[in-house]
Amino acid sequence: MTRAAIFGAGSWGTAFAQILADAGAERVVLWARRPEIADGIRDRRRNPDYLPEIELDPVVTATTDPAEAAAGADLVVLAVPSQTVRANLAEWGGHLPTDVPVVSLMKGIELGTGLRMSQVVEDGGVAAERIVVVTGPNLSREIAARQPAASVVAGADHAAADRVAAACMTPYFRPYTQTDVVGAELGGAVKNVIALAVGMAEGLGYGDNTKSSLITRGLAETARLGQALGADPATLMGLAGVGDLIATCMSPLSRNHRVGVALGQGQSIEQVLAVPHQTAEGVKSCRSVVELGASQDVEMPICQGVTAVVAGQITPERLTGELMTRARKHERH
Repeated sequence: MTRAAIFGAGSWGTAFAQILADAGAERVVLWARRPEIADGIRDRRRNPDYLPEIELDPVVTATTDPAEAAAGADLVVLAVPSQTVRANLAEWGGHLPTDVPVVSLMKGIELGTGLRMSQVVEDGGVAAERIVVVTGPNLSREIAARQPAASVVAGADHAAADRVAAACMTPYFRPYTQTDVVGAELGGAVKNVIALAVGMAEGLGYGDNTKSSLITRGLAETARLGQALGADPATLMGLAGVGDLIATCMSPLSRNHRVGVALGQGQSIEQVLAVPHQTAEGVKSCRSVVELGASQDVEMPICQGVTAVVAGQITPERLTGELMTRARKHERH
């Protein structure tokens, strides 16, 4: 039976704790930075700020002490915001067991380095063969409500990925294993940026043709970047690519989608980000995605436009115009 430590008590970390419990874990300890979150989970079996409507299994508990969270764990899960991974590992990475799988639930590209999350974790002292990525259509509220969903569990070491998949398989959560970590992580990172664009289109009052066009061309941008970085094209046609892209771009439960809608409706990025407990990874990662693309000489006009909107350089209306008046070309990926 699994004894898991989850570092990060946001929506997805909390939902994944419930998955592990339902899969038969003996004990799941969430590490929360804020005492009120840890107290709510430990004493009332509810996360007061994230998924408060979900009553957690009794095997799920929480603490603010990273050493306590990691003690005795045979599975470690990282679920902190993507741009904080390096700092968090520097703070408490020394408490992590050195011989167990380390699972990344994070979706982003690190600012300044262009590294994927697994690469940042490796930089933090975790051997690459121990790192496993869980990605796909992971809208946490639906999963916490035990609605059926499938995801990808990717690891350079298939045995480690298979071990994690076995630990999180439930009647409502179906994991598929993969060894293409690059493709899995790129799909999860870029889709957040495309979801901002799709949300902007909805906020501007555009319909499904517009949104479908953005999703399809956004997938083309992701595929071009994936090809440049050595990803398997098939990965981006699966759950980690198309599956995650559709869910994040189209669902009102998606934070990136909601932020995009607000921007399209005329709110400033400062107003949008003032909403508490609503981290939209695409806002932080869009610039790093564009910089990674530029380093590979990959054209990414949607991501570039979203980055310009987030930076306050253009409006969503202008982004639409610029995308629609680009030079005609043959459709290709």
